Amino acid sequence: MTLTGRTHWIFDMDGTLTLAVHNFDEIRAALGLPPGRPILEALAALPPEQAAPLHRQLDEIELELTRQATPQQGAAALLSALTQRGAKVGILTRNNRLNAFETLRACALLDFFEPACILGREAAAPKPNPDGILKLLRHWNVGPDAAVMVGDYLFDLQAGRRAGTATVYFDADNTNAWTAHADCRVQALNELLEMIVS
Repeated sequence: MTLTGRTHWIFDMDGTLTLAVHNFDEIRAALGLPPGRPILEALAALPPEQAAPLHRQLDEIELELTRQATPQQGAAALLSALTQRGAKVGILTRNNRLNAFETLRACALLDFFEPACILGREAAAPKPNPDGILKLLRHWNVGPDAAVMVGDYLFDLQAGRRAGTATVYFDADNTNAWTAHADCRVQALNELLEMIVS
């Protein structure tokens, strides 16, 4: 698949544009959630009065992690190349919006994004639901054939497929776990940069 004609790029944040620092097993344990189940889905299954304090605790845990955030190698170069070519870029994260801003600021990546194009879990049903992608496409007034979803996890790729965009699997650890769900796979953001400028 050629990506050079795609004009609208949506990125996962943690583990894609930034180095992964979340230990989800430890977070689940801190929240008293059962192992293995995705955190947001586990919280959604709880009664609201039980879930509310756990959501606040999750926000605090993730805010602390923003202080450890560092950019993925090649992130700034990729975003710079895209924006210089006139592409629009957005963020779709299962993190909350405040933490997304703080993470991007810590990584010196915030200025690449319009604030309205940074969507956290408050703005849309979390991935793998395609709601956030569809919201960004409506904001940009483009169809899915103009867009790409880039992420390091199955939910990113599933959301992109369900929205009808191209999907790029960022597989920094070379696990090859979700290649079947992606249109292409890269192990480095510099590799993706070479694909779009060639």
